[in-house]
Amino acid sequence: MRFIKLFFLSVLCFGILIFLISLLLPSKAIVERSGVIDAPLSTVYAEINNLNTWPEWNPWTAPGVAQKIEFSNPPAGQGAFYTWSGMQQDKPVSGKVLIRESTPQKGVYYNMEFNTMKPVVAAFELKPSVDGKGTAIQWRLETKLGMLPWWKLRGFLSDRLTGPLLEDGLTKLKNICEQKK
Repeated sequence: MRFIKLFFLSVLCFGILIFLISLLLPSKAIVERSGVIDAPLSTVYAEINNLNTWPEWNPWTAPGVAQKIEFSNPPAGQGAFYTWSGMQQDKPVSGKVLIRESTPQKGVYYNMEFNTMKPVVAAFELKPSVDGKGTAIQWRLETKLGMLPWWKLRGFLSDRLTGPLLEDGLTKLKNICEQKK
């Protein structure tokens, strides 16, 4: 009986310790990557503003991730959206991407929702490159994690988990835009 009490007390203390440590972690996860695309701002904007082009370069619309994608009509500009669904690890997954703001001078700002994840506020911010011949782009994802320790731990690891996907997407986008210039 004494062993059982000690075990439960240890589990309780460990849980409290994990919660207190999680209070030190930020309640927001931000992942961002940037680069320069050697193409005019109008070419890059046209590619990121039209959701129909996203499957060519966006890692979350790749065939292995999103088996079924439905686009709004029109598929570009403020208010445009797409929904997706598929299977990952034998579990159904689904989500929605909605463009909430889109301007050629600033970029595209959108929301992503996943059925098993926290909502993500994201943006492609655009500006002319320093030399004026290309486009500087920054892809930013921001997630509000709340106070639960397991979400904060996931947020702590989000740059390692999501960063390479953003880099891959920007590389593909760069190649596509530079071919179109």
